[in-house]
Amino acid sequence: MVGDIILGMNNNQSFECMHCKKLVSEISTLGTKYRNHCPYCLWSKHADLYAPGDRLARCGSAMKPIGLSFKQEKPDKYGKSRQGEIMVLHSILIDGTIVINRIAGDDDPNVILKIFEASKYLRQKTKDRLAKLNIRPLDKKDRQEINRQLFGSGST
Repeated sequence: MVGDIILGMNNNQSFECMHCKKLVSEISTLGTKYRNHCPYCLWSKHADLYAPGDRLARCGSAMKPIGLSFKQEKPDKYGKSRQGEIMVLHSILIDGTIVINRIAGDDDPNVILKIFEASKYLRQKTKDRLAKLNIRPLDKKDRQEINRQLFGSGST
């Protein structure tokens, strides 16, 4: 059964989304090399333990998208800081651990925006946990940059 496939690191396998039940190719044609999230609803499966694509996580729990952040980028060789790409914050349902995943070019931008809007209602306890992990969830002042990354420089 497709939903029972253990994601293989070197195989172009498909899996059934644990949340919306749509069939998803593990390898995105646009962006991330190892996919463990659904491009339609952005829910994920806890598959990687130490590094993207290692597929060593054994819990296999569903991971709910709870917000967005920007990848922390180091300044370039001239000291100029760059804006990092949009990352999805996921909460592993079995234990509440928060992990960060790259979005892929074929992820639904409207769903990404819905996650952004929903993140305004994160509980203070979750915000405090994120702060301890040095993760800044995006807020309304980041909306223009989110639109730029999702839709291009001419978007508002």
